[in-house]
Amino acid sequence: MSVPTLHEAPAPAVPAQSPAPPAPAPAPRLSLTRLRGLFLEVVKFGLVGGSGVAVNLVVFNLLLHGLASGPMTATVLASCVAMGTNYLGFRFFAYRDRASRTKRQIALFFAFSGVGVAMESVLFYAAYHGADMSGPLGSNIAKALSIVLASAFRFLVYRTWVFQHDARRH
Repeated sequence: MSVPTLHEAPAPAVPAQSPAPPAPAPAPRLSLTRLRGLFLEVVKFGLVGGSGVAVNLVVFNLLLHGLASGPMTATVLASCVAMGTNYLGFRFFAYRDRASRTKRQIALFFAFSGVGVAMESVLFYAAYHGADMSGPLGSNIAKALSIVLASAFRFLVYRTWVFQHDARRH
C-alpha cells in the first residue's frame, strides 16, 4: 500500500468484520464447597445459639417465675447471661477458624450483642404488654419469639463484622 500524497485520495479500507458480541457472563453460583461451608456455619451458629436460648429461657424463668423479678428485668438479665455464654461458644466453636481474639472483636461482639438485647427486649415488651402474653406460657412464647427475631440480626453481624475471616489465612 502506498502512502497517499496531498492530491490522492486514500485507498479504500477493507471493511473489518465486527466481532461477535461477547457471550453473557455466567450467573455467579455458589460452589458446592462454599454452600457446604455456609451450611456448617449455620449449623454451628444454631448449636451455639440453641444453647444460648436454653440458658436465656432458664435464667428468664428462674428470675420471673422463681424469684418474682419484673418481666423486663428478667428478660434483660437473662439475655445478658446468655450473651456471655454465647461469646464463648462462638469464639471457641462456631467461629474458631476466624481471626484470633482481639479487643476489637470482643468490643464488637458485646456492642452488637447489646443491640441484640435491646431488640429482643423491645420485641418482648411488645408481646408481653402489647399482646398480653403475660402468663407463664405466654411470657415464654413472647421470650422465645423475641430471641428468634433478634437472632437473625445477630447472625448477620457476627459473621460479617465480629468473626471475620482472616485474609492472611486464605
